[in-house]
Amino acid sequence: MKKILSVLMLCLSLAAHGESTIEIIAFRHAEKLSGDDPGLTEQGAARAAKLAPYLATYSPTHLYSTDYARTQATIAPLSDATGLDVASYDPRQLQALADQLRNTPGVHVVSGHSNTTPQLVAALGGDPGEGISEDYYDALYVVRICGDKVTTERLDQSRLLQQ
Repeated sequence: MKKILSVLMLCLSLAAHGESTIEIIAFRHAEKLSGDDPGLTEQGAARAAKLAPYLATYSPTHLYSTDYARTQATIAPLSDATGLDVASYDPRQLQALADQLRNTPGVHVVSGHSNTTPQLVAALGGDPGEGISEDYYDALYVVRICGDKVTTERLDQSRLLQQ
């Protein structure tokens, strides 16, 4: 927590000199059905609906998702709430996405997968910690980039959404 506060203070100082903070909120899609390119279960749709108002508090400027039904369905309520279009990205080209995010000021929200979300965090220079297991849907990362400083928070959606 002290590290995050010190980086935020540094970013505020740099902002006064024209440096901006880039914020990336990345998460795995919600609970999915089975099959090829499955959509969301009822529980997954409920999670996506609850997650949207929470994510909207970050005032996102850009939304991203892979072209899979489950990632698109997870971010759709946020797109509806904010009026922002969802840009597609190729999960096999994470470094290209990371480079784009690092060079585009704003608040980016990325709907990904259990394997690609931690990889994206690492490509951004953040610390993904443990990976995300196939049956875990609660991980949400907040990566803040200010100049050459990067901080990472890994949050638990279940705790956030109970508030």
